[in-house]
Amino acid sequence: MVELLQRHERQGRQARQERRPAWHGPLTACAAAMGVLAAVSAIGLVVDERTVMGEGVWLKPFKFAASFGLYAITLAWMIGNVRRWRRTLWWLGTVTVAGFVLPEISAITFQAVRGVRSHFNFATALDETVFMVMGGAAYLGWLLTLVLGVFLVLQRRVDRAMAWAIPLGIVVSLAGMSVGYLMTAPTPEQAQALAGGMELATIGAHTVGASDGGGGMPVTGWSTGAGDLRVAHFVGLHALQVLPLIAAVLRRFVAVARTRTLLVIVAAFGYAGVTGLLLWQAQRGQAVVHPDGTTLLAAGGLVAAVSLAAAIVVAVSGRR
Repeated sequence: MVELLQRHERQGRQARQERRPAWHGPLTACAAAMGVLAAVSAIGLVVDERTVMGEGVWLKPFKFAASFGLYAITLAWMIGNVRRWRRTLWWLGTVTVAGFVLPEISAITFQAVRGVRSHFNFATALDETVFMVMGGAAYLGWLLTLVLGVFLVLQRRVDRAMAWAIPLGIVVSLAGMSVGYLMTAPTPEQAQALAGGMELATIGAHTVGASDGGGGMPVTGWSTGAGDLRVAHFVGLHALQVLPLIAAVLRRFVAVARTRTLLVIVAAFGYAGVTGLLLWQAQRGQAVVHPDGTTLLAAGGLVAAVSLAAAIVVAVSGRR
């Protein structure tokens, strides 16, 4: 009898341990390291007066450390909550740290220490090599995020809203990451110069309608005088955090599971619409802080469509 009770107790303890989330160690450590780098970069912005393209040399490491920190801790949480393919996801998360985050942030920080531009820099052989390393890491990061997303989608989840929030967040995030590739293409002026046989120190740009390095918003540095592809890149990229957060908030305030799920889907389409709108605005050479009438009309239509869809979901749910 005692032996039977002890066996049941061991089985219960094992079941509780299996249910307890075990956050992915390397990604969690990576997020902590990004927090440290962000703090160091913030100090650098205060004590180091050097600038690159009109911005403090430590602004880019600060922004990327904060962004990578959010990315890493979100994936660490997602992987920690899986029940299937744990070992495969653990290795994929580890490769993401070693093959994507660390090479990318190391290259950015290395160039900041040197006091030169990290992105689109072909001034010297060293600068070109550093940028190629960053590009390779970015491609690998996109692919790894896609593969991680596939394995995360195939998990069994009781919470249907979260089961939709994670894949939709990954899809929009991948789209946001893809905006970065638009920045690496030569501008029309650069393409013409390259066609003429000129060697350029800079190939690619994030500003549309002006040169990189003009007036920018505080902290983000986004252009205030022309289109800036980084806005859509940033917003789309962080769907990975925003949509699961929306699902978690809805779980607290909305009792009906079907309603939560439909609201998450509506939110995902709305978020994707905002990302697309910001990309369209930037590609027309228009600063995010100076939208024209066409942009405002499109934004108003998007808000109205999302609000109407959410209202219909709530109304239909209330009648059941």
